[in-house]
Amino acid sequence: MKNKYRILKIVITVIILGLLLSFSLKRFGGQKITDNKISVKMNEKTPVYFVDEKDIREIVKKENPSGKVGDLNIPALEKKINSLPAVDSANVYLNLNGKLNLDIKQRVPVFRLNKDGKDFYVDEKGIEFPISRTYSHPCMLVTGNVQPDEYEKLAELVGKIDHDDFSKKFFIGISKSKDSYNLLTSEGNYRVEIGDLENIDFKVKGFKTFVEKYLVYQDPQKYNMVSVKYQNQIVTTLNPHFKENDSILKAGKLEMAKAPVLTAAAKKADVKPKIAEVKKTSSPPVKKKESIKPKTQAKETKKTEKKTTATAQSKPKPKPKVKIE
Repeated sequence: MKNKYRILKIVITVIILGLLLSFSLKRFGGQKITDNKISVKMNEKTPVYFVDEKDIREIVKKENPSGKVGDLNIPALEKKINSLPAVDSANVYLNLNGKLNLDIKQRVPVFRLNKDGKDFYVDEKGIEFPISRTYSHPCMLVTGNVQPDEYEKLAELVGKIDHDDFSKKFFIGISKSKDSYNLLTSEGNYRVEIGDLENIDFKVKGFKTFVEKYLVYQDPQKYNMVSVKYQNQIVTTLNPHFKENDSILKAGKLEMAKAPVLTAAAKKADVKPKIAEVKKTSSPPVKKKESIKPKTQAKETKKTEKKTTATAQSKPKPKPKVKIE
């Protein structure tokens, strides 16, 4: 009998608890979610304003027109907020007092890409999302035909520039020409060519050394490009519109213009020895004249004959040349 009374007591208490729970649920479900009971929190570290709190509240009202807690579909509301392009993640939940909490994390753009005439943002995960009509986030501007598989490495490069005081001071933009990346500088009109996105730390460090050791003593308008894409060397290109570079560039052009003239002069110098050889080959018939000359001078004394023979023996070749000329 005691066991029957215990079982009966348990059944009665369960029924009472069920009735109380259903009553509380009906009462809880019938509560209305007012604006005071909606809490929207943005959890991103960097403050961005792509998603407005008013927009989130309007989405809640559209997903729950009656405004009652019992009619609210939390998974559907959470999916709707996550579908927004500028939202990285969203967490929606209710408290026992009927307060609706929405914890939203927005996408923080790392750079703004101008590609094929269109502008859009890219976050640190390499995900694209459109620009906003009401808000513009200050970030690095990138131009050129950048491929989606390069977004993460490019975001890593921009992050390193933003966290380095030297790089942040010098570099204000990035452009891609063919397969080579260039960093645009705030001083002068020169650009820094880095090539691909490999060994970024080493390349930026090389440019920093070049600036501190040499470029600080030069006019920033002097150069058109500084290339650090080659290993262990820095290549510079002069700016043709800089006045001090005019004389250097003109001198270089003159040296290039003289190059063909020097080759022509060298060719003429090679031809001269050949002509001299021809004269030497034509010297034998001159010896006949030389043999005739002593016969015509029979009246001269023996002393003069000895002198002429001595001079003929010491310089046999120059005399016929003089006579031929």
